[in-house]
Amino acid sequence: MRVSYESVKPNKGCSFCTLHINVPVSELNWEYHYHPEVELVCVMYGNGTRQVGYHKSNYINGDLVLIGSNIPHSGFGLNALDPHEEIVVQFPENIFSFSKEVEEMTKISKLLSLSKLGILFSTKIKQQIIPKLYELLDANPRNRYRLLFNILFDLADTEEFSLLNKEVMPHTIISKNKDRLQTIFTYIEKNFKKEIAINEVAELVNLTLPSFCNFFKEATKITFTDFINQYRIDKACSLIAQGKTISEACYGTGYNSLSYFSRTFKKCIGKTPTEFRSELGKR
Repeated sequence: MRVSYESVKPNKGCSFCTLHINVPVSELNWEYHYHPEVELVCVMYGNGTRQVGYHKSNYINGDLVLIGSNIPHSGFGLNALDPHEEIVVQFPENIFSFSKEVEEMTKISKLLSLSKLGILFSTKIKQQIIPKLYELLDANPRNRYRLLFNILFDLADTEEFSLLNKEVMPHTIISKNKDRLQTIFTYIEKNFKKEIAINEVAELVNLTLPSFCNFFKEATKITFTDFINQYRIDKACSLIAQGKTISEACYGTGYNSLSYFSRTFKKCIGKTPTEFRSELGKR
């Protein structure tokens, strides 16, 4: 499981990058990364996991999120199922260099400022933006700038959004501890189906148990135990979405008690496994 800095290359003849991701999820990597560019991610449909800054949660029936400059985040293909399609737009924060006296830019400036907390837009707004994103993909370089400008104005005009984080996660937390976090995340990825002893993970990264607990809480804003539970429940959501029974999702993600699994599931997701499965059936 990689933790990395991503170098974004603009499309030819353009000042920013547009990506149309429409491949099997097996080809998508879970990479926790950051880059100076602001990123707009639109997942057209389906379920998966979003991780932006300190925030980690599941999306159902697609997603539309604006992620600020240098905010660490994972790929939205995490725990997703086929078919998976998304459009990603990555652009410099200063792409619209207008004077502060230009009144029309006030809302976009506020939008970009809030994006450092991660902005989750409503399903209604996502549906309104999707046709414009397809138009952006197909446009020639001359028109792409104007189209992006219009999309951001639309997003700046709406109040149908929520903020994913209460505080900004500095990318330095990731960059300074990249190797150590990568070791921890990789260990979790390979061993989440069995019991994980926290002291063994601490030894793996050459820290005493108290130092490891402090380090992990400072880096992620949650305890190691809570992180493990969230990771396992994300995987359980994916299994349920694939049609697995609740028992299979429980025992397939490292839990050995259905009652504890259900309590943990509701704590992480806000609904019981049964309620989650029923909601999936209504989509």
